[in-house]
Amino acid sequence: MNQHTEIYLIDGPVGKIEIALDVPDAARAEDQAEVKPPAAALKGMVLVAHPHPLFGGSMDNKVAQTLARTFVQLGYAAIRSNFRGVGKTEGQHDNGVGEREDLLAVIAHLRSQAAFADLPLVLAGFSFGTFVLSHVALRLVEQGTAPLRMVLVGTAASRWEVAPVPADTIVIHGEQDDTVPLSAVMDWARPQELPIIVIPGAEHFFHRKLHLLKRIIVEAWRV
Repeated sequence: MNQHTEIYLIDGPVGKIEIALDVPDAARAEDQAEVKPPAAALKGMVLVAHPHPLFGGSMDNKVAQTLARTFVQLGYAAIRSNFRGVGKTEGQHDNGVGEREDLLAVIAHLRSQAAFADLPLVLAGFSFGTFVLSHVALRLVEQGTAPLRMVLVGTAASRWEVAPVPADTIVIHGEQDDTVPLSAVMDWARPQELPIIVIPGAEHFFHRKLHLLKRIIVEAWRV
């Protein structure tokens, strides 16, 4: 994402998982090559999940990068990881099931690091990533470690069984999304009485609308 992004591999359930870590400049150790941010300089950490890997999705997707960059500017450490079979992440696509286990492994890895152990966790996903993260959130709740908040962009409610999410979840969708119709997201959100923020004129990948995506999140975090 930028010149300071640290990219490395961790052990996952079926092999290596590729991770990208970004932290605010104020939290970066000045005299170390490795990023070892002091926890006091961070407000929390956000795990970003990317769109469908079989359709070109990766942690370098522009929406995923926008989510990460936005939270870094808000004072959070941002972690993106590639799903199975993407980049240097090993394994094969598992329709969102194995991918949940991989993201839980990423979270466990972060919690094992002193700089991140006690930080609040935010989950932010785009498209296929929203489906995976919705089920990761359920697992975290079962474990007694519920995330601080969630951000879902282009929620893939027409293609997968996206789990119910907390009432304070920020749900953002494009008015002209022809990959996941807005009506499908409305049908998913209605039983939960969950508000949806609609960006006029935006399609699924939010071309020329990424600045609005960022603004919505920043303003929501200031409330």
